[in-house]
Amino acid sequence: MIEMLKSQQIKMHWRDWLMLLFGVWLVASPFAFGHAAAGAGMVMWAPVLLGVAVIVFAVAVLRKTQVWEEWILFALGMALIAAPFLLGYAGVTLAMWNSVVMGLLVGVDAGWSLFALTHHGKKAA
Repeated sequence: MIEMLKSQQIKMHWRDWLMLLFGVWLVASPFAFGHAAAGAGMVMWAPVLLGVAVIVFAVAVLRKTQVWEEWILFALGMALIAAPFLLGYAGVTLAMWNSVVMGLLVGVDAGWSLFALTHHGKKAA
């Protein structure tokens, strides 16, 4: 019985765990790509700060899902898409694409969760 409940909880929250992984990648990516060593300013700090925010809200959603938290995650996804262009690192191709792709992933994940919450009253697997 307990195993079945744990299994259902994991199925309901797999998108939230994925969101947490997106946040961890965002924090790690400047170091993985060598932008941190170059002291690249916004190329490093934008994904780190936005990644920390994604992690914080993903953990909050894992604890107790609130619609407003998913909206914040959706907004963070849009901020990730806009960041290279607004913060001046669109010319750093790898950092720009990382930010845009991760922004799309975060936005789609949050949008999917919002859809599930508003149309089903709970998260759909």
